[in-house]
Amino acid sequence: MRGGRFKIGRLKHAQAWAAVSDQPENDVVHTPPRIFNAPACHSAELRIWVLELSTWVLMDSHNNVSIEAAPFINFSASSLISTSLVALVGALLLAKVVQKMRLKLPPGPFAWPIVGNFLQLRTGLTPQTLAAVAKKYGDVCLLQMGQRKVLVISSPAMAKEVLQTQGVEFGSRARNLVFDMTTGHGQDFVFADYGEHWRKMRRIATVPFFTNKVVQQSRLAWEQEIGQAISEITAMPESTTSGIIIRDRLQLMMYNIMYHMMFRRRFSGLDDPLYVQLMKHNRDNHHLAQSFKYNYGDFVPSFKPFLRGYLKDVWAANQRRLVFLRDAFLNERRKQTGQKIGVDFFLDAHLKGEISESSVLYLVQNMNVAAIDTTLWSTEWGVAELVNNPRIQRKIIDELDNVLGKGVPLTEPDLPRLPYLQAMVKEILRVHMVVPLLLPHMNLEAAKLAGYDIPAGCRVLVNAWGIANDPRYWDKLEEFNPDRFLDNNVELNGNDFRFIPFGSGRRSCPGSIIALPLLGLVLGKLLQAFEILPPPGDNKVDLSSVGSQLGLTIAKRSRVVMKPRGM
Repeated sequence: MRGGRFKIGRLKHAQAWAAVSDQPENDVVHTPPRIFNAPACHSAELRIWVLELSTWVLMDSHNNVSIEAAPFINFSASSLISTSLVALVGALLLAKVVQKMRLKLPPGPFAWPIVGNFLQLRTGLTPQTLAAVAKKYGDVCLLQMGQRKVLVISSPAMAKEVLQTQGVEFGSRARNLVFDMTTGHGQDFVFADYGEHWRKMRRIATVPFFTNKVVQQSRLAWEQEIGQAISEITAMPESTTSGIIIRDRLQLMMYNIMYHMMFRRRFSGLDDPLYVQLMKHNRDNHHLAQSFKYNYGDFVPSFKPFLRGYLKDVWAANQRRLVFLRDAFLNERRKQTGQKIGVDFFLDAHLKGEISESSVLYLVQNMNVAAIDTTLWSTEWGVAELVNNPRIQRKIIDELDNVLGKGVPLTEPDLPRLPYLQAMVKEILRVHMVVPLLLPHMNLEAAKLAGYDIPAGCRVLVNAWGIANDPRYWDKLEEFNPDRFLDNNVELNGNDFRFIPFGSGRRSCPGSIIALPLLGLVLGKLLQAFEILPPPGDNKVDLSSVGSQLGLTIAKRSRVVMKPRGM
């Protein structure tokens, strides 16, 4: 752009989305977020905008590049304005230096102005990238992602400190603009700030879903639904020849299991119109949530004006799903009577005035991800590893035959008697942790950790995958090997911080009480019914992953051959 002209963006493009927190109580489907002009923006965003403006001014003074002013100011590259802006930038930088001198911050890579460490972390905040950062800077290190500080935790001891010992101090959730749009500013359970609302939401969600009593009441329905899936797979001619996309039928099975628990509803098949609509809404939301675009606006707030179209799409997609869930499921459930089931506890809490109707919907959304999608992803990873490791298939079948007897169907109470199947479940979660950095934590107040000063508002990422794949704590990491769990006492209760796929402490995932038995049941029953093979022409299933820090799935939908045993 030598000899060219730089045009400073108009102030109106510094508009940002306003919070949608003051909607009427009965307005479940919100009106679009209001947009407010830059003069009302947070001071931090204005400081960043001024910093960017001054950067161009400095370029003008050194390169003789003329600057065309935005229409709201009669701007020229005069020495007066240049000097003023340089002085302002200098003051801001000096304040930052003074802050660093006063605080003992954790180590981390050099952060560039405005963008921070974005340029160094080209692959994003992946568990593998953060493991490499930790190897260089230590188990507690600090990244500067744009204007946000990100604290990375990479050892069992520090994970315990953050999640358990100082669980209150680091117990809030780090949200961003997208999460605020999709959760009504933390009106849900998963992304609520630590406090009274979160405790109330956890209690309301736990009683109907996340207890051993509920598991025992639901297990027969689970086993029947798994059996139905096996029967339908057996009836598919292509399942024994070219193979089937196993995720499709597993997904229907998981949704039938959980929607039966929530609403006593069952989808008749993959072509059920209601199921087709639900999947479309979920795909739309998942696609937008996985986009890296939201990180730009979150980490560098001055980029938000350039994401207005994306943010509008996020808001609209989420509203469509909320309307669908309300009309197709909640309102239909309100018309029914009889035995009290899962979502009735949410509706009762609303009638008692404990939570808003919006919170009821956000709880249902949480269930879609926390109890359905993550279990589905783990199951698909498990099927893929069984295909790629026929020796492991054989060992599980032998265990089932020896413990239960040949032809005896597996049931949920049998699982504790099957250590190798349990070890298989653990190894799936170790190697293919679907939420590898857990959900982001945050400290609302300044804190201390390992002798370091942690500024208030740090986003805290616990690299649970990195810890579970660290050679300091695990042997033969290149192998997918369930046997490793037969020789140690590593449990999935959140107290062994070498292995915390569900987190630990106050913000641990309560859905583990459903996910673990379901994962064991599905894999065990599939192996009792089928020998699972790669499709013709392939030797293995591609294990490449896709996703973000919030969820990793198999990139290519796995096609497998399901050969009935005894054929």
